[in-house]
Amino acid sequence: MEERQPIFEFNEISKSFPGVQALDQVSLEVIPGEVLALVGENGAGKSTLLRILNGDYQPDGGGMKFRGEPVAFKSPSEARACGLRIIYQEPEVLPDVTVAENIYMGELPRRLGPLVDWNLTYEKAQAELDRLGVGGAISARAKAGTLTQAQRQMVEIVRAVKANASLLALDEPTSSLGEADSANLFDIVERFRQAGAGIIYVSHRLPEVLKLADRIAILRDGKLVALRNRGETTESELVSLMVGRDLTSRFEHESYVQSEVALRVEGLTTSIVTDVTFEVHKGEVLGFAGLVGAGRTDLAKALFGEEPIEAGKIFIRGKATRIDSSKGAIRAGIGFTPEDRKKEALVMTRNVRENITVVVLGAISRLSFVNRRKEKHIVDELVAKLRVKTPSVEQEVSKLSGGNQQKVVLARWLARRPDVLILDEPTRGVDVGAKAEIYKLIHELASEGIAVIFISSELPEVIGVCDRIIVMQDGRITGELSAAEATEEAVLRLAMATHLSE
Repeated sequence: MEERQPIFEFNEISKSFPGVQALDQVSLEVIPGEVLALVGENGAGKSTLLRILNGDYQPDGGGMKFRGEPVAFKSPSEARACGLRIIYQEPEVLPDVTVAENIYMGELPRRLGPLVDWNLTYEKAQAELDRLGVGGAISARAKAGTLTQAQRQMVEIVRAVKANASLLALDEPTSSLGEADSANLFDIVERFRQAGAGIIYVSHRLPEVLKLADRIAILRDGKLVALRNRGETTESELVSLMVGRDLTSRFEHESYVQSEVALRVEGLTTSIVTDVTFEVHKGEVLGFAGLVGAGRTDLAKALFGEEPIEAGKIFIRGKATRIDSSKGAIRAGIGFTPEDRKKEALVMTRNVRENITVVVLGAISRLSFVNRRKEKHIVDELVAKLRVKTPSVEQEVSKLSGGNQQKVVLARWLARRPDVLILDEPTRGVDVGAKAEIYKLIHELASEGIAVIFISSELPEVIGVCDRIIVMQDGRITGELSAAEATEEAVLRLAMATHLSE
């Protein structure tokens, strides 16, 4: 790449929090017209670096330069004034206002002084949505709270892109996007690159990093451990640099499937899924694959009592069971980790200890008093086993990285030991090292006779982790594959069965 003055420079940036050295003298520069990828395990310092860039955090040491001039952003508004835009993993849209208002927040078009020109606002917002190829699925007039996670993410991207930022940073932007939206995003990144903007791209999805990035910066434990140019590295080398240990066998596992059926579902129908029938055996890891909107999550929520069941039967250990609430599902022996951990799983204002033991309080209490010794033993063991990076089990869970928050959700169900554990996108936003640990835990649970239902949009892990795969489309099952039969092509053919036949 020809020599050009950096748009942005980090010079020996350091940042610490109680008990954690988040960044340790990190120096990086972003060049105009390049994509600089940041990769590393959860807790490596990627998000901390972005929050320093955005003015959310102040560094303890080091400095920054924007177009050669020293800068020290005290707030996100100061960063935005310089043309910096950051899109975080969790969409920061306001649910109670329209998509258009979210896109033009703080700069609504006006007429006659203070009056907002709503027609022009909706017209301009819809034009921006159309320009990025998502206008057909997202209306500028829709309330943002009615959008899916993927659609909210696209609104965030539109909001940043329409500002013509000179530096765009994306934190796990494809974690909740399907293939079509991801393709749109890659086009947007390329458009920014061609316009001479600098792009910082943070992702745990190494194939897309290798496809998009001009340079790749690898962080580990707050330090920059390597910097690689396009074409000079491989996925296996990146994994090794990120985690400092060999993960080449992360998908290897034995089958622990038993003859006894743990869960049987017959003709289950809700407002979204139709006539779903399947069974999962003790010790089996049963995968559910499909495109975004196929109905996998809706099925999981119905099994956990969070979606009304209109027809069908559920049998647990051969006994017909009525499930109409999450409490009923837990009593029946079903556990569930939802896709959106922040909104649906964790109590963000509570600490790690409380979030883990919330489903086992009855077992560790007597006369409404919690046995603190039992509680401490359970929590300490699970935090160590899952390698949850936290200064203390009393740390508020909102202050953990996304991957460590996911580990806390998993620890909750490891404490409960259900008969059937439903995992909905359990590795979303989780680094490769933590993914390998989660895969290992899943197979440990299977070896103990727990039936695992594994829902994921990442086909390599569905194929690598599961004993059997059921594929859904439009709320119906379109096929089933054994581990031996499963290939990405075979799964996609079933996932797109209706469209391919048209």
